[in-house]
Amino acid sequence: MRICVYAASSAQIHPEFLTAAHALGERIAQAGHSLVYGGGSTGLMGAVADGALKHGGEVIGILPKFMADLEWGHPGLTELQLVEDMRERKHRLLTDSDAVVALPGGCGTLEELFEAITLKRLGIYFNPIVLLNTRGYYTALQTFMRQVIDEKFMNAEHIAMWSLVDAVESVLPEIAATPRWREDARDYAVVR
Repeated sequence: MRICVYAASSAQIHPEFLTAAHALGERIAQAGHSLVYGGGSTGLMGAVADGALKHGGEVIGILPKFMADLEWGHPGLTELQLVEDMRERKHRLLTDSDAVVALPGGCGTLEELFEAITLKRLGIYFNPIVLLNTRGYYTALQTFMRQVIDEKFMNAEHIAMWSLVDAVESVLPEIAATPRWREDARDYAVVR
C-alpha cells in the first residue's frame, strides 16, 4: 500500500508531535507499506521519513524545485521527485495513494488535507483519509466540521469522508477498516 502523509516542517513544536510522526513512519515501514510525503527533512516531515527509513521502508519525497534549491529536501530518501510547483506536488502526493494520513500542521498541511476531502466529496478520490489527533490537535477542527454540516454547507454523509484517531497505533487499523468511498459521491456532493 502507498500511504500519503501530510506533515508540517516546523521544528519548533512539542516533542510529542515529533515522536508520534516518527512512530507512524516506523509502523508504515514495518507493515511493508510505502510512504509518500512532501520530501522535507525537518519537523514532522523529517520525523516520519526517518521513522520509515530506520526500518528499511520505501520513502518517496515529492519536493518543489525551489525547496530543493533552498536545501529543504531530505538527503536519505529512497526517491526524491522534484516538481515545478506546489500544485504539482499536491497532485503527485495524492495520485496512486491508497490512503491519506494528516499529521498536525499549519496552513500547507491543512490545504492538502482540505483538497483531499474536497476531491473525495466530488467523487475524484475514494480512499481513506485519517487525521492523527496527537495532543488533541484536530479536535477543534472536527467540531468545526460538524458545524459546517449542521449549518448545511455539507451533507450529513460527508462526516464519514475522514476519520479521527488519537493514537499512532490506530492509524493503520483505521485505514484497513475504512471502506472505499461511495461511487455515487457526486449524487450527494451538493447539499440537499
